[in-house]
Amino acid sequence: MSLTVGLLALVGCSDTGGPEEPGPGTDGPGVTPGDGSECLGAKFLTTLGKNTLLVGAQMKDETAQAAPFDMRYLYLAAGLFDSRDACQSCASGCTSDGASCSNDGGGCGWWGCWQYDQDPPGAYVRDFIKTTQSKGQIPFITYYEAYQASGYAEGEAQLKALNDAKFLERYLADWRFLLKQVGQEKVLLQIEPDMWAYLQFFPNDGRAQSTPVAVKAANPTDCGGQENNGAGLGRCMIAMVRKYAPNAKVGLHASAWATKTDVSGNTDASFDVAGEANKVADFLLSVGAGDTDFVTVEASDRDAGWYQETTGSAVWWDPENRKLPHFHQAFTWAKAVSARLNKPHLWWQLPVGNMALPNSGKQWRDNRVDYFLTHPGEVAAAGGVGMLFGAGNNDQTTPETDNGNLVKRVKAYKDAGGQPACVKN
Repeated sequence: MSLTVGLLALVGCSDTGGPEEPGPGTDGPGVTPGDGSECLGAKFLTTLGKNTLLVGAQMKDETAQAAPFDMRYLYLAAGLFDSRDACQSCASGCTSDGASCSNDGGGCGWWGCWQYDQDPPGAYVRDFIKTTQSKGQIPFITYYEAYQASGYAEGEAQLKALNDAKFLERYLADWRFLLKQVGQEKVLLQIEPDMWAYLQFFPNDGRAQSTPVAVKAANPTDCGGQENNGAGLGRCMIAMVRKYAPNAKVGLHASAWATKTDVSGNTDASFDVAGEANKVADFLLSVGAGDTDFVTVEASDRDAGWYQETTGSAVWWDPENRKLPHFHQAFTWAKAVSARLNKPHLWWQLPVGNMALPNSGKQWRDNRVDYFLTHPGEVAAAGGVGMLFGAGNNDQTTPETDNGNLVKRVKAYKDAGGQPACVKN
């Protein structure tokens, strides 16, 4: 996200051409399965009733019905209720940052009231789960509230809010409220992308224990036994999932820049990619990742063409895997993260652009959709279990503005039978 933008500005240019067009299941050179990591993927998929790599997106209803997607994801990124606990009604007595959550108000910042105000709070999420499941798809929810609700600038400043017991009380109450909306349903939950990276990035020693967090005071009921630091917060939030949403799968986000070296843009062939991945994985283990079900990894929060045209940064991955940065390097990093955590990984928020777009408006060029969906064997060999596509901000290409490319690619991937996990190159 914003820190990634700054880091990627330092990346050297690679081949900006589109990928070649091998059929689904085609594997590239240099990617081999990790020790047992590929079978972790098969086990995970089985728990979801699946046996091939998942494909999904953040998309509108019409798009979700246009191809046989396995998953659909929702982003929760807004404010919190002003009260100590979740509102009982959206129509009266509920405010967020001082604004009424009733329909005749100026717009409610709390996601729990993004709906008709006569419906009980949380209908926005409950309806998303119900609608997604009715299409035979798995709901995936990204919870990204700490920065949005904190009132601080993104990055180091936002971490200060975590040690404000009154803020954290509302934050963890909101997390509890979300989990209660999930209830017994089988939903995938991603907790706070980027936040774990900031907790690793900013302390001089790179330890989660070095950032004070008011965990016990904010939620003595659920988290009274946890440490008052970043590690305690992660463990608290994961434990709350097990308590309030026992059938949900939960994962943390591994950021390629968390160690202050952005591996996704590395151009040094001698760089120890796996060693850097291990540093990120070890940090995530310290905040509770050993008790999760999967880990999310990310390519970029914006289309490569957008970066090139608006910031002058060259962030392309070479689809021929000859010049760094390239796809095989990214898969090597993701594979190492999975192996260290002993968890399969999901590629999340992959850019939606394609090389036939004009590089303007919400139609930017990128090669990730085409590469991932024509090289799923490489994804599987690295321990990946799925690919989720979506715009990182409102200026990016979406499944509705890409001229149908994502839908076409998903159909081709499914028509070819999909990609099983546990298959070696």
